[in-house]
Amino acid sequence: MKEIYLDNSATTAVSESAARKAFEMMTEKYGNPSSLHSKGLEAEHELSAARKTIAGILSAQPEEIIFTSGGTEGNNTAVLGAAHALKRRGNRIVTTAIEHSSVMESMQQLEKEGFEVVYLSPDSCGKVKTEDICRAITKDTILVSIMAVNNEIGSIQPLGSVRRAIDAVSSPALFHSDAVQAFMKMPLVPKRYGIDLMTVSGHKIHAPKGVGALYVRKGVRILPLHFGGLQERKIRPGTESVPLICAMGVAAAEMKENSGREKIVRSLNEYCRKRLSEIEGLIFNSDKECLPYIINCSIPGLRSETVLHFLAERNIFISSGSACAKGHKSHVLTALGLSDKRIDSALRISFSENNSTEEIDFLVKSLENAILTLARKR
Repeated sequence: MKEIYLDNSATTAVSESAARKAFEMMTEKYGNPSSLHSKGLEAEHELSAARKTIAGILSAQPEEIIFTSGGTEGNNTAVLGAAHALKRRGNRIVTTAIEHSSVMESMQQLEKEGFEVVYLSPDSCGKVKTEDICRAITKDTILVSIMAVNNEIGSIQPLGSVRRAIDAVSSPALFHSDAVQAFMKMPLVPKRYGIDLMTVSGHKIHAPKGVGALYVRKGVRILPLHFGGLQERKIRPGTESVPLICAMGVAAAEMKENSGREKIVRSLNEYCRKRLSEIEGLIFNSDKECLPYIINCSIPGLRSETVLHFLAERNIFISSGSACAKGHKSHVLTALGLSDKRIDSALRISFSENNSTEEIDFLVKSLENAILTLARKR
């Protein structure tokens, strides 16, 4: 039975060229990039090339790119590092109620330390209003952290308004954005938005798991979470994972070269929406303005976990929301004000350019069979 994988927002299949690059770095160019001999310099050259690739995509300088183990570490480093660096200049932090858990739990930790955290609620489409952002940012605000694209429903946040709001009140705030779901899927140049810190991850763009990057604008100071080395400007010390970093560089370069990727995904999204709308009772939780890589929907009356198992038995893989939530009730859909019945039946379908309309047809047919089969068992 053919595998149909439509859970690309959780992780993507590693591209062959990225896997080959990781293997090459592990078996041939395996030197420590901090070593001064030729084997180390060889690894350092490859590391620098990957850093230059990621920097180029973000229209940044190579020294503004700090490699991490992924989105969670990047978000923790940015949020905690910024708050601790600026705590003498204020106590207020502004974020949203729909951030990834790595941001939400970092904020909860800061609250325990005495920081005031304001959580902005989204509208019914999952988008935070510009006026709410402007109203929340005061001269005592030291950090604003707003994701670029929500990982569960794909809503795109109004990042362009944040820097203007910070400047309007002469706030010392640093602006951080979790761009894990946006990276390589929409144009996002941090300097253009006035972003100081931006998190990206490798395994959402066909690179291996365990690697990501944090953009830190030149001149911005954050405090490190780890100690013990000079690597990555001492923000993320320790020997770099050169195989994973180089694989991420290759995967990012591949995606950049594939200029037709967005058109393919947008077409898949439109086709999938059309087919899903034929299912009686199905409700969309993602509106048409969301990033086309994600569709979130509900079939009230059917628990998402049961549907996921039904589909997995037929080699079809989607999710019920964020993979990091591991089945817990979605705080994102709760923030949208959806009913428990709708939240408990939520399904997230997420695309890559490797999917096809034939796969969508099989998914829809299988969902229709799931409704008939599981309804009889109730």
